[in-house]
Amino acid sequence: MAIVSTSKPESEAPRGVRTRVLVADDHEIVREGLRMILSEEHETIEVVGEAVDGEEAVRLVERLRPDVVLMDVMMPRLDGIAATERIRATGSTTHVLILTTRPDDECIIDAVRAGAIGYLLKDTMRAQLVQAIHAAARGLPTLDPRAQGRLMRKVSAPAAPSPFAHLTPRELDVLRLIARGHANKQIAAALHLSVGTVKGYISAMLPKIGAGDRTQAALLASKHGLDAEGATEA
Repeated sequence: MAIVSTSKPESEAPRGVRTRVLVADDHEIVREGLRMILSEEHETIEVVGEAVDGEEAVRLVERLRPDVVLMDVMMPRLDGIAATERIRATGSTTHVLILTTRPDDECIIDAVRAGAIGYLLKDTMRAQLVQAIHAAARGLPTLDPRAQGRLMRKVSAPAAPSPFAHLTPRELDVLRLIARGHANKQIAAALHLSVGTVKGYISAMLPKIGAGDRTQAALLASKHGLDAEGATEA
């Protein structure tokens, strides 16, 4: 299996410089296996620590300052995505390379958004893992081809139409205020309308968005962020 990288196929660190790696995985057998594999690359890679969960990974990054973290996704206390986000939020120069069994779209997207430099599946070949580690240390991204394909399909997929596309601007105004918990009288005062007119807008709006009642409308609006101040939805 080939690893897709923007770098040249250069798998080694500069002579005399070793890439310092922290392994974060809640399964001892996985940590031992990775340490054994990477120990065979002792001239260019040094495993400086192991973490059993995301919380420990964040602490060890701050203390050990590794070049790269090999981060599992599913871990107790703090998962790998959240741990990656925390590490990047500190301004650390450590790069996170996700190493997981999960190829699903949302996990890949969440990892990229959290700031991971790469995403590999655990059935990757040793040579490709080593290459990805050195690429990550240089700040170069690596994506497993399967992850890359899923990410591209997700990004290029047409966006789902807004459930509010058929509402008039005034109906949207009323819906926003419903989502914020306003009663009809409060909505009427805020929009300079009569209570009867507000009720009319609500009656016209509900079937357009597929809501059976005011509560369903409020939940749908909140789900799409219309309860936030200044929110807009077309």
